[in-house]
Amino acid sequence: MRCPKCGGQDDKVIDSRASKEGSVIRRRRECLGCTHRFTTYEEIEHEALFVVKRDGRRELFSKDKLLSSVKRACQKRPVAEQAIADAAERVTGEITDKFDREVPSKDLGELVMRELRSLDGVAYVRFASIYREFQEVGEFVEEIHRLATLPPSDKRQMALLPDGYEESDTKDKP
Repeated sequence: MRCPKCGGQDDKVIDSRASKEGSVIRRRRECLGCTHRFTTYEEIEHEALFVVKRDGRRELFSKDKLLSSVKRACQKRPVAEQAIADAAERVTGEITDKFDREVPSKDLGELVMRELRSLDGVAYVRFASIYREFQEVGEFVEEIHRLATLPPSDKRQMALLPDGYEESDTKDKP
């Protein structure tokens, strides 16, 4: 690994740790020439994955493009940068698990919308307006009403009350 300070190629690894749920290895290195310390990341190189667009074109999947579009949807919203990166990482992980060589843009868009829905409702509607190609104000209103009627999407949070529980169940009991 080339030192970013002196350009030397001799270094030693000081520390190695798994990060991002084990999909990336973070290594702290020290240059043997100038003693500068720096960090490198290693991750598994997946086979090329293509996104099949609506018009049939195939485009190489880009994690950076995905992250950029999620950031754009969350722009000026109270969403932490790490939450955005984690959402993009979950989408990337899910599509690489489900699809071998090609992922339909419809499936990719739906996964992104699911993640955005759990992050921020406004970001979700922003992304949906582009993804679903809204042309009129009524389409925005319909999507907002649909979003308001859907249950919370975060499956990692346990339910406060069991399914089927109703407040009326407790009224007859002492």
